[in-house]
Amino acid sequence: MDAVRIIAASRCGLAESTTVQDVIVEAWQAQALAEAIGSHLAIFGPYEVRSRAQGLGDASGRFSGGLPCSTPIGGGLRAAQLSEVRDVRAALTGLCRLLREVCEALVGVVLLAEEEGTYWTCVEAMDTLDESRDRVTGILEKLEVRDRNPA
Repeated sequence: MDAVRIIAASRCGLAESTTVQDVIVEAWQAQALAEAIGSHLAIFGPYEVRSRAQGLGDASGRFSGGLPCSTPIGGGLRAAQLSEVRDVRAALTGLCRLLREVCEALVGVVLLAEEEGTYWTCVEAMDTLDESRDRVTGILEKLEVRDRNPA
């Protein structure tokens, strides 16, 4: 499945989240998706962005095991469905938006967290989301430079 479709499904999943656990699962899903897109672009993406894309995959993957749920609610990891990135710019722009929205949702969870473990899990997730979003922005900037200076 194309990255843009998976990102849209993830944004819908986040919008439909009604519990703390739902938001945490969506954070996990978003991080796994960022890892998958980064890894995919590191192999199949434009040459100019491959090393940055590998960095995105690595940064996102560091946190994917850190969330308390090993099986997402609703049955499965959306990122596992990724088979292509047809429009790199649209996928990265959508991913950046998704990561920002998940981070904003986690802020709400942090404010309501009753357990210290949930609090720190969300804080770590927000840090990772911010790092991933910075890496996506860097890839988009590299694409802009490439498009302005065609060889």
